[in-house]
Amino acid sequence: MLKHTRKAKTQFVLALLVMIALLGAPAAYAAAPGITGPTFNLTAQPAFITQPDGSMIYSWGYGCNGAPSGYAPSAISGSSCSNMQVPGPTLIVTQGQTVTITLTNNLPAAAGNTSILFPGFQVSSPAGSGVAGLLTQEAVPGGTVTYTFTATSPGTRSYYSGTQSDLQVEMGLYGAIIVVPSSVPAACSSGVHTSNLSAQAHWGEHNFRLAAAAYNHPGACYDREYLFQFSEIDPRVHRQAEEQLALINSCVPTAGMPCPAALSVATEPYVPAYFMVNGRSMPDLMDPNYAPEYPHQPYNGNPHMHPGELVLLRIIGQGHWQHPFHEHGNHVRVLARDGNLIPSATNPETNLAGPLLFTTTTTPGQSIDGIYYWTGKGLNWDPFGHGPTATPTASCVPDANGYNTGDPNAINYFEWCQDHNKPLQTTPVGAIAGGGPATLPDPNIFANGAWYGGSPYLGPEATIRAVGTTGTTPPSGTIANSPTDEAGFAFMWHSHNEREITTNNIFPGGMMMMMLVDSREFVIDESN
Repeated sequence: MLKHTRKAKTQFVLALLVMIALLGAPAAYAAAPGITGPTFNLTAQPAFITQPDGSMIYSWGYGCNGAPSGYAPSAISGSSCSNMQVPGPTLIVTQGQTVTITLTNNLPAAAGNTSILFPGFQVSSPAGSGVAGLLTQEAVPGGTVTYTFTATSPGTRSYYSGTQSDLQVEMGLYGAIIVVPSSVPAACSSGVHTSNLSAQAHWGEHNFRLAAAAYNHPGACYDREYLFQFSEIDPRVHRQAEEQLALINSCVPTAGMPCPAALSVATEPYVPAYFMVNGRSMPDLMDPNYAPEYPHQPYNGNPHMHPGELVLLRIIGQGHWQHPFHEHGNHVRVLARDGNLIPSATNPETNLAGPLLFTTTTTPGQSIDGIYYWTGKGLNWDPFGHGPTATPTASCVPDANGYNTGDPNAINYFEWCQDHNKPLQTTPVGAIAGGGPATLPDPNIFANGAWYGGSPYLGPEATIRAVGTTGTTPPSGTIANSPTDEAGFAFMWHSHNEREITTNNIFPGGMMMMMLVDSREFVIDESN
């Protein structure tokens, strides 16, 4: 169990207040942002990154050496690529392209050479580019090295330093490369996927996908996507590097006492204290992409979806440790590992053999592409709460699979019709059926009150429907918002390693986020 000191309790309360406010925020920000190729000019150099406890961690990272060719998804505004970021810029290319990456080594000279590995691709370097290293061509301090490969197959993969990897990857030299398929199946542009796009457009949402499918396979179609890179930091290692560099830079050689010329950082024993998703820890990772307060940590982890959407999760284990990440609300159906689709000749539904995972456990360097799905099917009550007196009136006409998909503009599009207008509460408030078996807690009971986030309904007035209008203690969601504003189902996504949901041993923090399933009235705005 976590140690409950006074400091821990104080930070726990403050963090929960922040989380409650964020869950009521009027806009959502996330996607799989990055820079487009096929030519990339990168640099490796130092900077400080931040943690929610106020620490500034000396780190190394890949970044853009000049303006990149472009950014994706194109709908995201305010995109940027600094000269150092953690993780490094996500490289987005198309299957079949010849990719060229030129890396300039702007690390301190005492750090020595550096490089990049691209597992899964046949990489070459032009004659005379860089110097030979143990695993690949390397850039000497102040020098460059160029890598070339063909993006032969789609999928999500990692890239990272192949030089002193125990130190350089720990310091932050890692990133992701996404290869989108050169073509996608016709099934991804028809049927329910077309309806989902139509529904998004009706409510004023952009299409933030990099493609209509993760692979050229009908079982790999998706409607929304997110990239999550899991890593950790041992601040002792970073502090050693920073202190040794300061000593080297200030050293004055004397007779018989030369100054050290290279770092000698002990990377074991390894005791991480910070656990990150896309370079940030909770609650920082719930802030927008490219938020100015994180100049070297541009990517967030803040997933949102509507019922019925297929959400592609691109997951990479970076760093040293294995990370067992659990997505509440449903299992994740695995499409591929390390960019390799997992086919099946016997599965008639998708022709794919990837398992349903309770936790998407990743080992260092491993990637998983998987589909997350939530509809509300089987709850045995109407979570939409749009009864016959609602405005507009919401009916539910089941399709062949039992869902309301005939009208993508409907306020309850993709509702599971078997539960339509089925009451949950004995005496609810608003346009919703009553007479159900449950009486939800009184908001005036402080044990529930502001800490109770159990509204069983989606959409506007969800909180009021759950608790009524007479309570004096505001239920969750009203700290930052009116109780008639947006409310969704919040499924906590977090590491199942208890220590990894702390920041420097204080809960909550680390690898923790919230998947918000939002009713159609709420516009999921990922454009910053």
